[in-house]
Amino acid sequence: MKRSIIVIDDEKCNGCGLCIPNCPEGAIQILDGKARLVSDLFCDGLGACMGHCPVEAIEVIEREAEPYSERKTMENIVKHGATVIKAHLKHLNDHGERGYLDQAISFLKEKGLNIPVYMEEKHIHQGGCPGSRIMDFTGEKEAALASGGDIAEQKTELRQWPVQLKLLSPFAPYFKNAHLAVAADCVPFAYPSFHSKLLKGKALVIFCPKLDDGLDEYVEKLTEIIKNNDIQSLTAVHMEVPCCFGTVSMLEEALAKSGKTMPIENITISIKGDSTKR
Repeated sequence: MKRSIIVIDDEKCNGCGLCIPNCPEGAIQILDGKARLVSDLFCDGLGACMGHCPVEAIEVIEREAEPYSERKTMENIVKHGATVIKAHLKHLNDHGERGYLDQAISFLKEKGLNIPVYMEEKHIHQGGCPGSRIMDFTGEKEAALASGGDIAEQKTELRQWPVQLKLLSPFAPYFKNAHLAVAADCVPFAYPSFHSKLLKGKALVIFCPKLDDGLDEYVEKLTEIIKNNDIQSLTAVHMEVPCCFGTVSMLEEALAKSGKTMPIENITISIKGDSTKR
């Protein structure tokens, strides 16, 4: 079956092992000095390990893979004790995987094992993953406005339409000799200065590296845009949540396939609207 599953770039991986504690399912091991996906069965494709990789060697792709099995995963997990069981249950809860979570708890009950406390009461059903956890910043924003006055209306810097990668033609005239901004589609909502600081003077491509289908086609389309248009610069803009780091890896893959070489400016936006560059 074709499903979401992680892939590890062997050339990028430095064998640091930081991904392993964040994969309680046991799908990753260090073998011959590199992180390896040792079983399709144990990888749920949620990408919790991605944001912990300092060299961005991990991404989630769609490919033919053995179906994920919660039961077989639990059989593997319980061998490692209560701490790993708790981490796995928390992982499922944080990502809103209620079906898998129910299966895991049923397995523990069936085996007569204790069910560890895996979430704080205030976070029940809200999820703890930064990408899906419910958070309300209203009070903070209102306080900021009260102290600093009204925010001046910003003008649009959008130079083209459409902007969603699925709808874009690689041969559209606005890509010719362009400075290209490739942004995860949550970015403009989180970063209030997106137009003035990141979009000005650039052509724009947006997509969601976690929820969109056809990511392989996206890479091919980005490759064609870079290959055929004398692109002047590349900027990748994504959210700080782990599932969003695929924006960078997809752009890097497209650049490599295009046969071109140029630096990629990598900008991360926090969920509270701050930006950092790497």
